[in-house]
Amino acid sequence: MEEKRTRYIGLDVHKHYLVALGVDADLNVVLPMRRVELRHLESWMKKNLTKQDEVVLEMTTNTWQLYDELVEHAGSVMVVHPPHVALITRSQVMTDKIAASILARLLAKELLVGIWVPPEEVRELRGLVAQRQKMTRLATQAKNRLHAVMQRYHLKPPAGNPFAKTNNGWWQSLTLGRLEKMNLQSNLETLQFAQQQEARIEKEMTGIAAANEEIGRLLHIAGFGVITAVTVYAAIGDIHRFEDAKHLVGYAGMGTRVHDSGMTARTGKITKAGRRDLRVVMVEAAHVVANSHPHWKAELARLQPRIGYNRAIVAIARKLLVTVWYVLAHKVGGSFCGRRNGLEKDVAHCL
Repeated sequence: MEEKRTRYIGLDVHKHYLVALGVDADLNVVLPMRRVELRHLESWMKKNLTKQDEVVLEMTTNTWQLYDELVEHAGSVMVVHPPHVALITRSQVMTDKIAASILARLLAKELLVGIWVPPEEVRELRGLVAQRQKMTRLATQAKNRLHAVMQRYHLKPPAGNPFAKTNNGWWQSLTLGRLEKMNLQSNLETLQFAQQQEARIEKEMTGIAAANEEIGRLLHIAGFGVITAVTVYAAIGDIHRFEDAKHLVGYAGMGTRVHDSGMTARTGKITKAGRRDLRVVMVEAAHVVANSHPHWKAELARLQPRIGYNRAIVAIARKLLVTVWYVLAHKVGGSFCGRRNGLEKDVAHCL
């Protein structure tokens, strides 16, 4: 009986369907192109996939659900980040068939690097963080529209926070046109809804932080509150994925651009080629410690004259992220000071 050969199958996934194409190790097509409606995916996998198959797909909105379904039928499933597949992203002629074919052929020749597949706990935390960010943006948009009303009619805002519940009567008493009044009421209700959802999510985050040992350790870092700690933990996941602090810094896109070729060697701004949510929350924490923590105030005063305020804040954020790696990887406490070589020298007085 002839032994089944490994098939390398590329999936080009869309909102309602995917396109599959498979090749063997010699790049011969062994699974002709198939367009599969996602509602029929289960039956297609049962008929066409075996444990000898290796499957690859790009990261999309519903990737993790597809991944969980595919691993039940295929031997291995790899998820790749779209910008890492330059043959697809830079191609001048692209169809679903070509995209699936390129993925399959790159997989067959071991030219793809898969991204980490987070466990269910981390996926849910990332979803919770993303939902809070949406509510924050929604509240900000409503506030901006209400500010526009005050500016348009040259109104003096009430004392204190103009959006506090105690000032609702002031907003309701404004003399406006019927449609303007309706829009105003809609914005007030939107703001109230967004703030209620933020409070609900933050309460859930507080409970998660209290029950999670690793998040609890992050709370000891200067500038970290519950929201920051949960956001950082959700973005990082398993800290042991990162061999050292430099790899975590690179993952956040906070490493420096480097060009070193021939007689030219120069460095530039940070790469920003990494998780934006992690980078943003670390910069926010840096702003907090630079204005409240004695050590980081002194560090800002030392760096700002030489590189400017914004770059100094980014440098402090990078140092805080190094501290995060030590706290999670080595379970260090508040008395820890980093060893003085490379990036590790930055981990002093952080806790």
